[in-house]
Amino acid sequence: MSAAGRAKRIVWIRRAVQAASLLLFLWLLLETRQKMTGEPSGLLKLYFDIDPLVLVATWLASHKLTGLSLLALITLAVTLLLGRVFCGWICPLGVVHNTLSWFKGRRRALRMKRDGFSRWQRAKYYLLFGLLLMSLFGAHWIGVFDPASLLYRSVGLTVLPAMQFAVEDGGNAIYLTDPHVGPLHLRAITEPVYRFFREHVFFESRAFFGGAGLILTIFLAAILLNLVKPRFWCRYVCPLGGLLGLFSRRTALRLAHNGKCADCNLCLANCPAAAQPEKAGEWLPGECFGCWNCVAVCDSDAIDFKWQLPWKRPEAGKVDLKRRALLGAMGGGAAALFTFRVNPLAHGQTYNPELIRPPGSLPERDFLQRCIQCGMCMKVCPTNALHPALDQAGLEGVWTPVLVPPIGYCEFECKLCGDVCPTEAIQPMPLDEKKVVKMGLAAVDTTRCLPYAYGRECIVCEEHCPIPDKAIYFVEAEVALPEGGSRVLKQPRVNAETCTGCGICETMCPFKDLAAIRVTSGGESRNPDNQPLLPGEDSYGSDPYGG
Repeated sequence: MSAAGRAKRIVWIRRAVQAASLLLFLWLLLETRQKMTGEPSGLLKLYFDIDPLVLVATWLASHKLTGLSLLALITLAVTLLLGRVFCGWICPLGVVHNTLSWFKGRRRALRMKRDGFSRWQRAKYYLLFGLLLMSLFGAHWIGVFDPASLLYRSVGLTVLPAMQFAVEDGGNAIYLTDPHVGPLHLRAITEPVYRFFREHVFFESRAFFGGAGLILTIFLAAILLNLVKPRFWCRYVCPLGGLLGLFSRRTALRLAHNGKCADCNLCLANCPAAAQPEKAGEWLPGECFGCWNCVAVCDSDAIDFKWQLPWKRPEAGKVDLKRRALLGAMGGGAAALFTFRVNPLAHGQTYNPELIRPPGSLPERDFLQRCIQCGMCMKVCPTNALHPALDQAGLEGVWTPVLVPPIGYCEFECKLCGDVCPTEAIQPMPLDEKKVVKMGLAAVDTTRCLPYAYGRECIVCEEHCPIPDKAIYFVEAEVALPEGGSRVLKQPRVNAETCTGCGICETMCPFKDLAAIRVTSGGESRNPDNQPLLPGEDSYGSDPYGG
């Protein structure tokens, strides 16, 4: 069999593997649906465990490795042997890019000269070194650019919620209006589709996430750039591609030319990586995805992948990384680091009351050294309480999880966020331990609370408090009425010793604009300095007005 014939089979195998990889990624994402029963499978973290960029950056930032993250060493070993096949065969975001690039399709041959290698492809290496320098000094921003984190965050927090909205509201609208032509009813088609999605995909309650518009905009920009250049993100931006490219410089599987080239440039037109397969002795192993497209389209059988000893110097080109540019990239990383650390939050000089982390979160500095902004904890939260941070934690903490009580509360019987966190920024813990972790502290706003400010009965916060001994209790007080006379009302107060800051009181408060009882980060277990009450201080019987 000719080299091209064999390569065509390999190309179809690659496409099948890519499709399977993307489907597996989406299935694992859907398996983080909001179910509190049982322990979630460790397989949910698979794509983060095999991601060497997550491994390297997390180790540099926190000097610790967690879970099955050492599986990423297998990815590096395969890269040393076969090149960047992870990018070309496995990476689910790469599959999305590949699919969008296909739409550019047949017109590529007309622009093959413009789709050749560009010096701007060095940018991903410079970004990689800048991010790794930041990680070395504890600023873990890898998750903003890492392909697994980017895809999980984008699909889990924006695409799926948007699809659920479209399916549910669209299906209901068609059902109610019942558009039809004679005996042909549109809902006869839409109802089976609606039931399938409701029973197998969107059976949990609808979730919405703050800042989703920005996340979706960045994701759409990343994939639509494939219409400008094939695999644009992979070529120019992806830091994981840069890391794997460095490990591919002396791969054992190498592209070889036999001198039969007819200068048709079909290999160039079909190379999604601009790895220069058309240039004998100048093929770029660090850019090549190992897709085999070039060999499959070569009618002259002029090129083929051959095995060579890894330590033998390859007859190939290389991406020349300029020393000054590398220093500039690391300087940019240092500048970004200094920008992050200018924020007083970074030095513990002040504490944002809205920065309420999930139960089990590490102290803020350690938390930011591990969190990769993937969104798994937010996706798995059954009450839609966790949302991507915007400015609550400063620029360094963008898209890290925060609890937003006006939207949702921390379910007392749930510990899923710690179970699924791929880097243990949120520590896994037994449910009994999680139940006593303090995320913050509730406080009654007596200027809005109905029994204080308006002389009306209300016990909603106490009714919903999940603490067995109740963190909200009542003090009876005689309140003067506007029409004269008085009445005795139960006025709620917070037991600071038992309140965990779960936020259910704020979520359920009758005031939906600004709750009359609100949770702040004060008193959080993870931060010994953010403690408004002295240990052992009596919190019972004190006057709510401070008298």
